[in-house]
Amino acid sequence: MATSTDRHPLFIPLVLVGGLIFGFGLGYSHMARPEVVLNFLQFEDFGLLFVMFGGAAVTGIVFFVMPRVLDRAPLTGDPFERRLKSFDRNVLIGGAIFGVGWGLSGICPGAAYASLGIGNVTILWALAGMFIGACLQGWWRSRATDGVDPSPTGAD
Repeated sequence: MATSTDRHPLFIPLVLVGGLIFGFGLGYSHMARPEVVLNFLQFEDFGLLFVMFGGAAVTGIVFFVMPRVLDRAPLTGDPFERRLKSFDRNVLIGGAIFGVGWGLSGICPGAAYASLGIGNVTILWALAGMFIGACLQGWWRSRATDGVDPSPTGAD
């Protein structure tokens, strides 16, 4: 696996440009507005469903085509391969926590930054909760793996 020093010099700038395009798309499609997300979760507006299916379709096509066109990722040099991760208790608990947070705040992590970009300052409460949750999860995981090699596995 490539380390951060092995990456192409354009890796970080292209990630930033991709994030800006993603955030602009969320803002333009109104998916960065919590009320739109909450209307979707209450089965009142299905626009978010079309945005998610569109993103999934593009991702599926790229994941299908790119390994057949290139043998390695152009910016990292990593081989294209599936990352398998087991479906276990941690996935269920994490998914439940994510879902509750999504339902309470009306926003997911990526859209929260885009929401801040369109002037929704109250989203800072949700972002603070995300940071606190990430810190707690990191602390919990490091406490649970004391004495175990913390290097990432193929699924991390």
